[in-house]
Amino acid sequence: MNGVKEDKLARVLLVDDHEMVRIGLAAVLGTEEGIEVVGEAGNGMDGLRLAREYKPDVVLMDLVMEGMDGIETTRRIMEEMPDCRVIVLTSFLDDEKMYPVIEAGAFSYLLKTSRANEIADAIRAAARGQSVLESQVASKMMNRFRRPAQSEALPHEELTEREMEVLQLIAQGKSNQEVADELFIGIKTVKYHLTNLFGKLGVEDRTQAAIYAHRHGLAK
Repeated sequence: MNGVKEDKLARVLLVDDHEMVRIGLAAVLGTEEGIEVVGEAGNGMDGLRLAREYKPDVVLMDLVMEGMDGIETTRRIMEEMPDCRVIVLTSFLDDEKMYPVIEAGAFSYLLKTSRANEIADAIRAAARGQSVLESQVASKMMNRFRRPAQSEALPHEELTEREMEVLQLIAQGKSNQEVADELFIGIKTVKYHLTNLFGKLGVEDRTQAAIYAHRHGLAK
């Protein structure tokens, strides 16, 4: 059986760019039976480095981080340490984050709205080789498998609702800060959506994306 046995501590590495989140998780998990927090990292590169150093049984992984994001960090950890269990702990349920990180090897997927005991139970379950998916995640995955394949879909039809909102705003000539202010999200999140929509549309920058939006009647 992969992972640790039930009678051993699950050694956990926390990877999240919000210090208060790490502090809170470390404090809560430190009181849980069968769990030991062995390290904390504030970005993907440090997370990979500490995973190599500590060889944790479980990694609690944030998704949106500056530099190397949680998806790439998960992929690289799994390539080097296939017995490690990566549990995604995020605020996001977007398809462009959820599916790639699961494909990268994430073992479980939880939202940050999860209760402390649910996170602890997921860690212990992962250490026993049992995956846990947030109910909304499981539902989205089932719907994806049920959805019939669509042929000749236009690139913008693959955009999420949020990505479309960002595209429409940059088509109006708004800056990243203006987009962030209008949508009540952070600059980092705006950049994340831009990177994803650029890839889906097959464009290289904001100008090309704006041109695409106008050509396809998406600009408001």
